[in-house]
Amino acid sequence: MEIAYWILGGLLALFYLYSGGIKVVRSQDRLRPMMGWVDQIPMPLVRVIGGLEVLGALGLILPPLTGIAVALALVAAIGLVLIQVGGIITHVSRGETKLIGLNIALLLAAAVTAWLATTWL
Repeated sequence: MEIAYWILGGLLALFYLYSGGIKVVRSQDRLRPMMGWVDQIPMPLVRVIGGLEVLGALGLILPPLTGIAVALALVAAIGLVLIQVGGIITHVSRGETKLIGLNIALLLAAAVTAWLATTWL
C-alpha cells in the first residue's frame, strides 16, 4: 500500500503544486483562458484556493517522508477532496457540467490517497 500511496500521492502533489502555484502567482487575466470561473470569484479567494492546494500537496509528501505528524497526510488528502467538491459545485452552478470530468478524477484520486494514507496511522 505504501508504494501505491507514493505513486498516487506524488502525482497529486505534482498536479496541485502546479495548479495551486499558478493560482497564487498569476494575474486574473493570465488565469482567465484556463479558468473562466476566476471572473466570478474574488481574486483573494482564488489565491487562498491556490495556497490551500499548495499546502495540500506539501501535506501529502512531507509528513510521510519525514515521519513527523504523519496523520497530516490524511488531513491533506481529505482537504483536496473538499477542494474538488467545491470545484464541481462551481462548474455545475455555471452550467459547465461537461468540464467536471477532471474534478471527479481528482476527487477520486484524492479519496483513494486518503484511504492509502491510513497506512501510517
